[in-house]
Amino acid sequence: MTPAQVKAKIWTNAAKGAVLPVATLMVVLFMMVPVPAFMLDIGFITNIMISLAVLMVALNAAKPLDFSSFPTVLLFATLLRLALNVASTRVVLVQGHEGSDAAGHVIEAFGHFLIGGDYVVGIFVFAILMIINLVVITKGAGRVSEVSARFTLDALPGKQMAIDADLNAGLMTPEEAKLRRREVATEADFYGSMDGASKFVKGDAVAGILILAINIVGGIILGVVSHGLSMGDAAQTYIILAIGDALVAQVPALLLSIAAAAIVTRVGSEDDLGNQITNQFGSGRAWVPVAAILGFLGILPGMPHFIILSAAAIAGFIAWQLRKTAQAKAAEPEPMPEPANPAVIEWNDVSDGAILGLEIGYGLISLVDERKGAPLMARITGIRRQLSKELGFVVPMVRVKDNLALEPNQYRITIAGVVVGEDEIYPEDLLALDSGALEGVVSGREAKDPTFGLDAVWISPAKRSEAVVAGYTVVDPPTVVATHLNQLIAMNASEMFGLDEARKLLDNLKDAAPQLVDGLTPGALSLTQISALCRALLSEGIALKDFRRICEAMVDAARPDMSHEQLVEAVRQRIGSLIIQGLVPVKMPLPVITLDGDLEALLAQAMRVAGDARHPIEPALANRIIESVVQAARPIMGQARNFAIVTSPVARRALARLFKPHLPETPVLSFLEIPDGKGVEVVAVVGGEQRPAPRHDPLPREPVSGRERVA
Repeated sequence: MTPAQVKAKIWTNAAKGAVLPVATLMVVLFMMVPVPAFMLDIGFITNIMISLAVLMVALNAAKPLDFSSFPTVLLFATLLRLALNVASTRVVLVQGHEGSDAAGHVIEAFGHFLIGGDYVVGIFVFAILMIINLVVITKGAGRVSEVSARFTLDALPGKQMAIDADLNAGLMTPEEAKLRRREVATEADFYGSMDGASKFVKGDAVAGILILAINIVGGIILGVVSHGLSMGDAAQTYIILAIGDALVAQVPALLLSIAAAAIVTRVGSEDDLGNQITNQFGSGRAWVPVAAILGFLGILPGMPHFIILSAAAIAGFIAWQLRKTAQAKAAEPEPMPEPANPAVIEWNDVSDGAILGLEIGYGLISLVDERKGAPLMARITGIRRQLSKELGFVVPMVRVKDNLALEPNQYRITIAGVVVGEDEIYPEDLLALDSGALEGVVSGREAKDPTFGLDAVWISPAKRSEAVVAGYTVVDPPTVVATHLNQLIAMNASEMFGLDEARKLLDNLKDAAPQLVDGLTPGALSLTQISALCRALLSEGIALKDFRRICEAMVDAARPDMSHEQLVEAVRQRIGSLIIQGLVPVKMPLPVITLDGDLEALLAQAMRVAGDARHPIEPALANRIIESVVQAARPIMGQARNFAIVTSPVARRALARLFKPHLPETPVLSFLEIPDGKGVEVVAVVGGEQRPAPRHDPLPREPVSGRERVA
């Protein structure tokens, strides 16, 4: 932009900003200073022009908020009209005896042309306009404004909660939510302002009646007493001037009343009011009965046959034309998409921004076909909603696409571009799972359940009842895929959490705990550190639902000289109660498997020697520990009970990494993570010699003996 253009833009903005102050000053001058007749003519024409412009803007607005400045515009238009009434009253009373053009040509035109110079007709015309404006339009618009303001304010909390729910569900971005909140607040302010602005129109109508009476009574008195006119001449002169003055003010007032009524009765739509009405009257079926009824009335005796039958013909022509247009539109072929240019390569062709992906063979397309109800898509949406509540952050959308490289009935689940699961299902059959207590056998295609690894068979829907009677658990193919997807998302939640998710969690928390967020970042921890810590917690099955408690633990544990691993362990120790409550109810003891004291000492020595090594435990010893813990866990796993492996804080991280491939759903805790006073049930002690131990104990800070030993 050149300097000349910058300067012109500055002058333009300054001129726009000066319009309203100058207009307000002119309104005050019209009220206080005597104004010549030609200035009155300019003022009345300007008033009519502004009223027409306001009406057109109101009719072309797609929704009320498109004309959000209407209440203020209505105020200044009313003030302008009242100022013109004051100025014209002064001129009428002072110079009215000079003739009908004493107050300007506009008032003279309204006094002679519109009412034919007969003041009795003028009074009746003015009375009718006042009834239309005051009793019908203004009163109705005022009532609609009052009800709209009340309902809008009552619905404001619900709309705010709906926005927050959509934001938490990932249906809108924070920027969209902020824009929507601003729009809701503006809507409430608009309808509240319109409720008061409608009183301006009503007060203006009442003021018009009073000004008319003052002009008539005052003019007749001044004409008879001061100017020596007879009573008839004074009445003829001043009443016509007063009626002309009243009419020239009430016509713009009527236009503004119509604009106000159109705004407050407007229902939001993408089209303006004219297009909305035209589209809704554009049905041929609505015009056929109109033509038929008018045709029947036109043939009745005594009716004006020509006019009514002409109207019936017009209605019939409109119905025929609308039907013809609808048929032509239905017959038009859908536009074919433009063929892709093979020479053009887009970024979307080489990158996929979706974190979660589900690829299916062509034989499974019926599961996601909207024409068949898309049963799998509905399950996926439910899974995302439930997991988002459990994990504490919004699970990203799952991109489902067909892959011709797969077998027809095969599916594949990817997370961050890595294949984490795949299997084969049969969309026309059902999967019967072996529950372990079968009373019969059902023949079918043998398989393994992809989620839990149970023995299963694929059966036809006709054998469903037989399988249920035999003790099988029968599920449909969408449930098989959805359950598998649910398990893999829960196990790999840390892969879906990044800097953006951490930022959104902090932004949401800042509304409720601004001081906590300010104290956490960027002072104590950076956004990168917070994101890494959250990923570490998610990787070990700790949800972020109570993010405020986790942030308080971060603030309390953060030290400048801490490594990432030390920070994670310190935070875990401060949120131990959160970890435990996801395993057992509050009043039940926590089943635990512990390590013998000698084994703990051996592991602590290995930690000190290995330093920061990823696998500090000697392989042979690690294999013996894994075999012993898995053997000790089998009885309690067979009872479907939750349990934890408890060890010293020094060895916890290494053992958690060691056991994850073999016991992925079993948490590894340190002694310091179990709250004081929490009852525990020691179900096994790995290593050492067997010694009896009490079944229920608060967990001590030293290794304890148990009721079972596994070497």
